[in-house]
Parts: sequence; C-alpha cells; structure tokens
Amino acid sequence: MNKKKKSLLAVAFIAGVFLIGLYGVDSSDGYLAVSELLSDPEGYTGQNINAMGIVEDGSLEKSPGITSFELKDENDENLKIHVNYVGDLPSNLAEGKQVTITGTMISESTFEANKIVTGCPSKYTE
Repeated sequence: MNKKKKSLLAVAFIAGVFLIGLYGVDSSDGYLAVSELLSDPEGYTGQNINAMGIVEDGSLEKSPGITSFELKDENDENLKIHVNYVGDLPSNLAEGKQVTITGTMISESTFEANKIVTGCPSKYTE
C-alpha cells in the first residue's frame, strides 16, 4: 500500500470510531417533547421525527407483531400521543420509563415508531 492509501484508511478508521462513539451518547438534542409535537400536530404529521417522553403506566400492550403505548410529556402528564411499534423491543422497555423514539407521525395523535431506545442509568449514579 502506498502512503496515500494508508492515510485514507487511517482517516476512515478514525471517523468510524468517532461515529460509533457518538452512537451511544445520550442527548436530547434533536428530540421533540410530546408537548412540542402536540403544539403543531398537523405540521409534524407525515414527517420522520425523533421524540422523547415517558411510557404511561397502564398503557403498554405487547401483542404478536405490534407493541403500543401512550407516550406522555415529561412536564405535563396530560399531554400524550399513542405510539405503535413493530420490531424487536429493548429488553428494559417498561411503563414509567423515559424513552426516545424515531418514526413518523401518522395522525395528529398517533406515532408509528421504527426505533425505541430506553434511557439508561447514568454511570455516575449509585
């Protein structure tokens, strides 16, 4: 291999490590709260969105092929959207937990998620 190819491989490797490192970063940047989605539901309908909230107690339903729950706003529990999800569930998905979801608003009050990530405990808590 010549020097140029080695340099390109090194840069690609470093970029790959950087991106993999960012994948696990817990950040609410770019995630909309339920209250934000409900402030302009027509504007978000049909769009691919990242959202966050808390799985409402008593709302989690796991059926073959589909999981659904109500996602409530962290600051106003009266604000909720219905979430439908098809796919492998995170093992620690539970009512009362904070989750981030990615998917599409299919109506003014329903979200079709294609990805769910549960909040993980901070490494600094005891």
